[in-house]
Amino acid sequence: MKYVISLGLGLLVGVGLFVAGLLFNPFIADRGLSPLSVSKSEVIALKFANVPAESIAYTNDGESIQEPHPEKVLQLWEAPIRTTSAMTTVMRDARNRVAGIGVKFMSDSESTRLLQGDMIVDSVWYIYLPEHGSMFVEQTENYFPFVREVAFPAWRSSARGWRGNWRGDLSTGPGALGTANVVGGSGRVEGLRMDGVESMSVQAFSLDKGLISAEGGLLIELPASQFADDEVIDTP
Repeated sequence: MKYVISLGLGLLVGVGLFVAGLLFNPFIADRGLSPLSVSKSEVIALKFANVPAESIAYTNDGESIQEPHPEKVLQLWEAPIRTTSAMTTVMRDARNRVAGIGVKFMSDSESTRLLQGDMIVDSVWYIYLPEHGSMFVEQTENYFPFVREVAFPAWRSSARGWRGNWRGDLSTGPGALGTANVVGGSGRVEGLRMDGVESMSVQAFSLDKGLISAEGGLLIELPASQFADDEVIDTP
């Protein structure tokens, strides 16, 4: 019997060491300063609610931590889209004024590599801002820092929750500097290629309810010369 107990304790210790090594691997470093936060070009700064209940609409497979909103919204339970979530939300400017509307689709990525510190989500935005026009955003997001610094401490807590002040950039590509690809669709930004970075700030998180207090941010860098020929996309 003592050998069985020893084996069980050994397995628990081994799993614990593996998880600790995975989450606190010294070779996994955060990117640090956002490449757009020091840009000298004009930057469109947007923020939005990241809590589903504060959005216009949010849906997923109906079995995830985050509950769909409103209650009777259609759920994405079909097999091809079961790992996808969708959100429609109000976009606000730096002064907290309504700037437009955004629709975001997110899907778990096959490029996730936990041992490398990559917990990847592929996402796209369609954003309409009356002042600037419409934009399409394509990006990959890495949620590993969020899991390591927010979700894991919540799991360790007896209250199954976390409170504090965490902020991190989510965008990791496909741009060379880890930025999102942004394409202008209409208005002032029509035909422009731009860079973007999405971030998230969290104050409260629960393993039972998901994000309780959180806000998303999106920075979009306009080209130095908005109507330069080399920045315009060829359209038929």
